[in-house]
Amino acid sequence: MWKKKIQSLFHPERYHGWGKSKKYFEGWYYKVLTANEKNAFAIIPGIAMDNQGNKHAFIQNLDGLKQTAEYIKFPADDFVSRADTYNIEIDGNTFALNKMVLDLDNFKGELQFTNTVPWPNKWYSPGIMGPYAFVPFMECYHGILSMDHEIQGTLTINNREIDFSGGRGYIEKDWGHSFPSAYIWLQSNHFSEKGISIKASVAKIPWLGSSFVGFIAGIYFNGQLIQFTTYNSTRLVRSLAGKEKVELVMENKKYCLEILVYRHDATELASPISGFMDGRISESMTSRLDVKLLDKTKGRMVFNDTGRNTALEVAGKLDEITIG
Repeated sequence: MWKKKIQSLFHPERYHGWGKSKKYFEGWYYKVLTANEKNAFAIIPGIAMDNQGNKHAFIQNLDGLKQTAEYIKFPADDFVSRADTYNIEIDGNTFALNKMVLDLDNFKGELQFTNTVPWPNKWYSPGIMGPYAFVPFMECYHGILSMDHEIQGTLTINNREIDFSGGRGYIEKDWGHSFPSAYIWLQSNHFSEKGISIKASVAKIPWLGSSFVGFIAGIYFNGQLIQFTTYNSTRLVRSLAGKEKVELVMENKKYCLEILVYRHDATELASPISGFMDGRISESMTSRLDVKLLDKTKGRMVFNDTGRNTALEVAGKLDEITIG
């Protein structure tokens, strides 16, 4: 069991729940859009365990354009994972880094993912959590499997065959026991050119009887990933969430990142509280996002673009993470 735990520690994409029997959840988030951007879905497989040890596996589906969602429960024994690689199976449905196979009543088919862009994973900084990955008492851990990739294949959704070939995708995950009491999360990889992606989140992080405002952001363009995180000497200058827009500003010695998201209609999803999926959050997949990246050392703007099909979640007691 300890070998499996250590293997997963250094591979954020893999299952981390070895030996867990209560107050634990783990879920993977697959965002898929067709090439014409007329179809946008999030598929979220996972497993949930409450305080009493009741367990179930699940697959949650979100139609971002029709703004509908479905939460499908499965017996916990239907959840099968491997320790040596990332591969999840739930009752004939398969989820991996390079593919997703669905065999549900209303979702069937297979998608292949190529040219994935993972968050850098180093032995001293496993994935997007950085050194916090080694802290054993975090409320929620996070991982980025792919900032951006191309999709091939078709899905039959509600008896309608949809070709995703040439579309774009994104994959991330969360695990722990609960989502933060307040957080902002956003992602888009649809800009003026292909191969551009941004992800950012701000959250209240419980810490040794107190708390702090943690943040993570990454912008991928021109084949490079520029990181803004709590642990890499970045400062969160602004974090504001209103009814119509969200503003985030992060700054380090070299760069200043400015994000402005215009909120759009959202759909309710299940979220974890003490391991079980009893909470409720709302996600939009149709928000618009303006991004500016200033290179302070050169005194010039190196990126200024608008993102489409932005996934956005704004949840909880926002005054706890309001800055600026």
